[in-house]
Amino acid sequence: MLVRDKLFIGGRWAAPSARETIDVHNAGNGEVMGRIPAGAEKDVDAAVAAARAALEGWSRTAPEKRAEYLERISAALKARADELAKTIAQEVGMPLKMAGRIQAGLPIANFSNFSKILKDFKFEERVGNSLVVREPVGVVGAITPWNYPLHQITLKVAPALAAGCTVVLKPSEIAPFNAFFLAEAVEAAGLPAGVFNLVTGFGTPAGEALVKHPGVDMISFTGSTRAGKRISELAAQGVKRLALELGGKSASVILDDADLAAAVKGTLNGCYLNSGQTCTALTRMLVSESQYPEAARLAAEAAKGFTVGDPLAEGTKLGPLTSQAQLERVRGYIRKGQQEGAELLAGGAESPEGTPSGGYYVKPTVFGKVKNSMTIAQEEIFGPVLSIIPYKDEEDAIRIANDTPYGLAGAVWSKDESRAQRVARRIRAGQIDINGGAFNMNAPFGGFKQSGHGREAGVYGLEEFLEYKSLQLKG
Repeated sequence: MLVRDKLFIGGRWAAPSARETIDVHNAGNGEVMGRIPAGAEKDVDAAVAAARAALEGWSRTAPEKRAEYLERISAALKARADELAKTIAQEVGMPLKMAGRIQAGLPIANFSNFSKILKDFKFEERVGNSLVVREPVGVVGAITPWNYPLHQITLKVAPALAAGCTVVLKPSEIAPFNAFFLAEAVEAAGLPAGVFNLVTGFGTPAGEALVKHPGVDMISFTGSTRAGKRISELAAQGVKRLALELGGKSASVILDDADLAAAVKGTLNGCYLNSGQTCTALTRMLVSESQYPEAARLAAEAAKGFTVGDPLAEGTKLGPLTSQAQLERVRGYIRKGQQEGAELLAGGAESPEGTPSGGYYVKPTVFGKVKNSMTIAQEEIFGPVLSIIPYKDEEDAIRIANDTPYGLAGAVWSKDESRAQRVARRIRAGQIDINGGAFNMNAPFGGFKQSGHGREAGVYGLEEFLEYKSLQLKG
């Protein structure tokens, strides 16, 4: 049983203002794996006060020194990488081997990467008779999701610290223990008191108190579009800076000259990663009408290869969903797809056979002959559910790909790379993979339309936490 009964505020572990706690459940078996404090408005007030008190000193700390702290945090996390991966695998449900590479490996790499970026970043430049300087935006409230918990925390905290901002973090109460690992790493690194603060709790009251707090200059949020709209409304009252990374309904456009087998396999992997609990999941597979029968066969066959099981068990390829609420949500969408007339090619709403009782398991599911107007093609499901949508020609494929309120990610497959790039440029989304292009931690990540605004990762992520100032010089 993991028990954390204190919050990290002002450089020390502080008792929360109330006694209420939150149970955290193991995704693999549904059992309570630990408890955390349910932070309240008073705790947020204390954390923001600590962050404001630390801002002056931290913002004046030399970038080279800030870079050293980031490297120390990375090293402290790396020393506990195996423990971290196992904890997140139980919190979220991602298979352990993959959790080690992604859920633990990426945050460790990103803290180190932002340290390297910081060493070469230019905070000022001469423009005519002006000296243009870049200064930290101030106190940042970071609110993060449960699907890639520490990775999403890192994409906010590391660049904010690099920029000279101080941070109050409110992680998801569903997968919170990784945030305590980070606070312990911060403590081990010797970061000055108040530069990083951790308050756990529910969205209401803790999250909303952070968004509304007059001492917070910026909110960086990753989560649902619904929650992003609420945060926008609250933050507007204080005219706060906002960075929002929200939902997605990404299209994988398989052009008629693509390697069909490779494209279907790549799309399915992109859809089922982390049991489909990925904002960039390739949940809509667009294929030409002539190739639809073969694509449907390949996808249904490939789905059978995703072995569902305990995330800690050897051989598991598809772990459970993160919570009972998420399980019910995904099963509801599968039933909705059937009700609206989509053809169920694989999977379904029933529990998979042979999985541990109490866990939040769902079958890898494929729907065929989906119309883009159907609910399963328009709404973010956040589960292992693929919709195959036939198109008439290239123009029709582009139209369907863009016929969504979201614009976070997508993919294009073609043996002609110039054609693939031409199509990708016409898709209104922030990240398009071409023929399975590899993940790049230095490329900007963020969305168009209702997928949010602002960018994370690399130098682009650092720039989100900076303000411009012009010093007009006489000479």
